[in-house]
Amino acid sequence: MLTELRTFIAVCRLGTFQAAGDRIGLTQSAVSSQIKRLEESLGFALFERTGRAAILNPAGQATLPRAEEICALYDKLAELPGETMVAGMMRIGAIASVHATLLPRALAALRVRFAFLRIHVIPGLSISLMDALDTGQIDAAIIIKPPFGLPQDMTWQPLIREPYVLLVPNQVKGDDWRKILRENPFLRYERTSFGGRSVERFLRREGLTVCDAIELDEIAGLINLVAIGMGVALIPLAAANLPLPKKVRVVPLGEQSFHREIGVLQPNPRGAPAAASVLLECLLAASAGMPGSLANRKSLDQGSG
Repeated sequence: MLTELRTFIAVCRLGTFQAAGDRIGLTQSAVSSQIKRLEESLGFALFERTGRAAILNPAGQATLPRAEEICALYDKLAELPGETMVAGMMRIGAIASVHATLLPRALAALRVRFAFLRIHVIPGLSISLMDALDTGQIDAAIIIKPPFGLPQDMTWQPLIREPYVLLVPNQVKGDDWRKILRENPFLRYERTSFGGRSVERFLRREGLTVCDAIELDEIAGLINLVAIGMGVALIPLAAANLPLPKKVRVVPLGEQSFHREIGVLQPNPRGAPAAASVLLECLLAASAGMPGSLANRKSLDQGSG
């Protein structure tokens, strides 16, 4: 019945059976069937059967916190007493930019503290990882800070702030970045990503029209395209991509420079397991020696994006 309880929680969070199904990979009818089985098992209805919205009735409102508690307790079953004996699985979502630098350092420290803990790293775009965190598929998400308000039931800890620069092939001369952007093919950071949205906002703010040539969400791929002379790109200067190839050069944006913030998003602590809080400590320590580190902030930023 645990699966049905998790589906019930997803419906409550997302508001409709269809939205819950889309998020957890089920059809609307499959979600409906699971809710029906749960209601039959409990012996009472959970939702008002009016319209498309999933509106909890009084019994459903009373059941939701208990369902969340049951699922949380189940997730803790694999945790053994004592910090070094914590076992089970921790699922960490992470964008590609941190896989080669920040994340390995943090995981090495985490494994020292929790030798029996298994760790599964799930790659993805920031928006996809936020969705996975919201539905309980992962336990933490290392992502770009979204350009909108963060969910109230989530805690955001900033780690690194990376400046955007204009990357150009060596044969492109001059430092007038506006002129360069207007006159050369533009290699665009994928617009559906949080980083790509920042680029789009910057271009609009500066009133610049570019000649789009290629669009992708892989920073290393954009750098390689610039290196072979395919165009120019606005990218965040990430530690994972340094040193840059010899065939490219950086054109700073001066006072118009903009940044992206990378941090870790986790559910608000509710007697959070030791591993979750230690992961945060390890990420802060790992980021402390990196360019653009924000690890010295003393308080968690739980505000909007």
